[in-house]
Amino acid sequence: MLNFFWQYLRHPRSIGAIAPSSKKLARKMVQPIDFSRASCIMEFGPGTGVFTDELARRRKASTTLILIEQNKEFCKLLKQKYRGQKNLHIVHGSAEHAGAILKKHGFSHADYIVSGLPFASLPKETSGHIVHAIQRAIGRQGIFITFQYTLLKKSFFCQHFQFKDCIHVMGNLPPAYVFVMKAKQKKGEKL
Repeated sequence: MLNFFWQYLRHPRSIGAIAPSSKKLARKMVQPIDFSRASCIMEFGPGTGVFTDELARRRKASTTLILIEQNKEFCKLLKQKYRGQKNLHIVHGSAEHAGAILKKHGFSHADYIVSGLPFASLPKETSGHIVHAIQRAIGRQGIFITFQYTLLKKSFFCQHFQFKDCIHVMGNLPPAYVFVMKAKQKKGEKL
């Protein structure tokens, strides 16, 4: 917890919260996932691994889990925490490169992308790049799941995705909204 708070103080725009997400929020984040059919699940911004714990526990042994974390300290922590876990890959990098990272691990798309990225505090251009990377990475069949502390970014997501669900989670500090979405193809755009 102290390491998380220290990282927040050092990188508030990329961390986005003063404390890790709750286990209740983690359970709500993975609830939409059909673990029996998932071959590849990506997680953006896993931080200290609160969502990762749920993903790693519930996935099939054959399901590949790819974590993309930009914070070097969190990457080190995740590598120690999940050392020896089969089909679990930790990438120090940006979600903007999701397609290349998928390809490197032998996948053309992800069945699910679970995101802990703080879109409300990311620069607009970075958010746009990440959203386009997500659209390409999930294709027409995949699902994108993220959470936000307010509904301010819902209209932004509606421009790019088709909403399947919005779940309000009170058991988190602060309370959060879980957005469950599919890619929405724009006219003339290839995913």
